[in-house]
Amino acid sequence: MRAPAIALAMMGLMACSQDAPEPSHTESDAPAMTIVERIEAAEAAGESFEFASQLDQIAAEYVRLALLFGTIDPNYVDAYHGPASWRQAAVAASTELEDAPQERLFVIGAEIDRLIQAIDDLEFDDDAEAFRAVQLLKTVRALAVRFNVVAGKPVSFDEEVAGIYDVAPPSYDLSQYDTVLAEIDALLPGEGSTAERVDAFRNSLAIPSDKLQAVFDRAIAECRARTAAHFALPEAEHFRMEFVNDKPWSGYNYYQGGFESLIQINTDFPIIIDRAVDLGCHEGYPGHHVWNLFIEEELVNTRGWIEYTLNPLFGPFGPMAEGSGNYGIKLAFPGDEKINFEREVLFPMAGLDPALADKLDALNALTGKLSHATNEVSRRYLDGELGREDAAVMMQKYYLASAEKSAQRLRFVDAYRAYVINYNIGQDIVRAYVEAGDDPWARFRRILTAPLTASDIQEDVAAR
Repeated sequence: MRAPAIALAMMGLMACSQDAPEPSHTESDAPAMTIVERIEAAEAAGESFEFASQLDQIAAEYVRLALLFGTIDPNYVDAYHGPASWRQAAVAASTELEDAPQERLFVIGAEIDRLIQAIDDLEFDDDAEAFRAVQLLKTVRALAVRFNVVAGKPVSFDEEVAGIYDVAPPSYDLSQYDTVLAEIDALLPGEGSTAERVDAFRNSLAIPSDKLQAVFDRAIAECRARTAAHFALPEAEHFRMEFVNDKPWSGYNYYQGGFESLIQINTDFPIIIDRAVDLGCHEGYPGHHVWNLFIEEELVNTRGWIEYTLNPLFGPFGPMAEGSGNYGIKLAFPGDEKINFEREVLFPMAGLDPALADKLDALNALTGKLSHATNEVSRRYLDGELGREDAAVMMQKYYLASAEKSAQRLRFVDAYRAYVINYNIGQDIVRAYVEAGDDPWARFRRILTAPLTASDIQEDVAAR
């Protein structure tokens, strides 16, 4: 019986080493080269590459499958710095098979199931390899859940959070936030709704457009200096920054590989003065940029774990990525250091009144207590308990922004769904782990390089 063309294409894309010609290049041939360089060198020489273990081979198959899935779910692959030919092969296979979308989904689903079973069947005497396999299994299982979402299968908010992000999501009684809203009301008295008054106050502290670049440059330089005082960063590390618009997010780090990031800042709405440090730390130092540097340097280049050449946006390390980005602000600027730096340096640079810094700081402390409320709004919206209009009203109430900016937040939920929990629950998990030890920077670094998922960290903290 002849296999369908789509199955043949998938077999070619996912082919295991035992199905390939006898390799003439092995991992031991060029020990000074990284795993990616060795694969690319073998391909350039027209030779097949033999992975050192079955786990290595399965990890490579996951990367190829994830790249293929990324051609139908453009949000899935957050960063990729593996062999360029693998991405090209995924695009070519997807293009060839685009006339059979349902069959393509069927085969991808079957490949996901096969990889899960293949990892389950592995046995190890080495604890490090066993740990690596467990983390890869979590990642592939997360892909299975995301696949179901993309395929249109019913997946509840709680199932998505548990299956992708390795977190048991709590539910929230929104009435518990009424006291916080009352405190904010008292802090900013006046006419209009609380959200309107908060929005007006924050907009009065917007960075003028002609000063954005200078203020962000200074803020990021400070974030980097404070991080470099504790971490040895790769000499070649650097980033590019762009101001963009028409995005559902306020900032984004597109890691390019080779210790380089592209950081984009959304200018759809006024950028408030406190966001310079927030985004500088979260997207840059010691946040996403540093996290990706360490992944490439330690997990890929040093350990040779090929699966970490691809960072899935929807995967079990999401809480650590966003949680470390948010907690990294407090780590780099402990206590009053952030507001002091803003008052003394950034406010004057932006031509803003430093006397308003303390009120902004007090407001941020209160609004921070509301962050989990948006999880509940997102849950009810995604589970169909709230229509879009009602969800927009509730989002504005607890997000405390203009109707337009609250709508942008709902656009984020439309695009990224349960990912919203990573910012606050992720920060809670990272904070609990870091503050359970004596050396916060060392523990923070371990989160970035171990690699640990949410349940790993929660188990570690509970055992103390």
